[in-house]
Amino acid sequence: MYDISDIQNIAPFSLAKEEKERFLSDILWDLTRHHYEHCSEYHRILDAWPFDITNPVSYSDLPFLPVRLFKEFALRSVDEKDVIKQMTSSGTTGQQVSRIFLDKETATNQTKILAKIVSDFIGTQRLPMIILDTKAILKDRNLFSARGAGILGYSIFGADKIYALDEEMRIDFEALDSFLEKHEGENIFLFGFTFMVWQHFYKELAKSGRTLDLSKGILVHGGGWKKLIDEAVDNHTFKCSLKESCNLSRIYNFYGMVEQTGTVYMECEQGHLHAPVFSDIIIRNPQNFREVAHGEEGLIEVVSILPKSYPGHALLTEDSGKILGEDDCPCGRKGKYFSITGRIKNAEIRGCSDIYATRFA
Repeated sequence: MYDISDIQNIAPFSLAKEEKERFLSDILWDLTRHHYEHCSEYHRILDAWPFDITNPVSYSDLPFLPVRLFKEFALRSVDEKDVIKQMTSSGTTGQQVSRIFLDKETATNQTKILAKIVSDFIGTQRLPMIILDTKAILKDRNLFSARGAGILGYSIFGADKIYALDEEMRIDFEALDSFLEKHEGENIFLFGFTFMVWQHFYKELAKSGRTLDLSKGILVHGGGWKKLIDEAVDNHTFKCSLKESCNLSRIYNFYGMVEQTGTVYMECEQGHLHAPVFSDIIIRNPQNFREVAHGEEGLIEVVSILPKSYPGHALLTEDSGKILGEDDCPCGRKGKYFSITGRIKNAEIRGCSDIYATRFA
């Protein structure tokens, strides 16, 4: 098995197509054998596929699990005594949630790789941080929801942190004013989930008639767009509105999921989502699951080198998208860049932002 210390110093967007394919194929093949040997359910799935576990293949030819499977089964590749954290996906009332089991090694590696990826966009220095949420979400630190895990994960980039919203999801203007005065002239890191940023920060700020100077701010947000798209709020509108209301212009969306925590897909300055060297996406035809050409729309498969305590290294999502290009984005980052086009018909709502929006409505 690979050692994360051997690869964590690789720049996250430095490998071109052929080199990245060799790099990922070797590691993901090792992970496939590891999960085959240590997870009985995964073993039975591969035997039923059928898949020749003795024959190394490219990562695009490895078996993938439907992401929904983690809602139905407790899939682990480590002893139960070695699990230090169980994370759950977001879900509406009555909806089953994914359960992800982490041992110390996997949890540590997730944090290290997340830091490598995000630092490529916001820098390596820890910044004063505004979390556009309420700290009430972190009440149970043993059973993390995807939303709570996201907040804690991104908090590693903050040196001095405050929550912008109280327990009633209202802006705490007194705390914000004091924080911004304290850090006047400094870059500020902001993190939140898309719907909460829009509903409880932007809309409440606009309603209050107050102004905040976030011209030195850097916002990272994610968690789904479905409810905002229903309100005719797209990425462009979102960015323009925040620019007008508080002079916030450095805004990065991201795509990710609790089943592959740590390997996020960040939006570059050109508005493209990027796959780092530690993970990749494959677009598959929803009829036959064959890989489609760049520019064609299909189901998104995500692969990641991080899931070692559970067989989540190759997952077929319920999201649709298309690859826009590879190694030639004007931002200069190598690897595939892509866009999300929606979710498959009748798929459950699952993003932190969209789940909260459904409850809020």
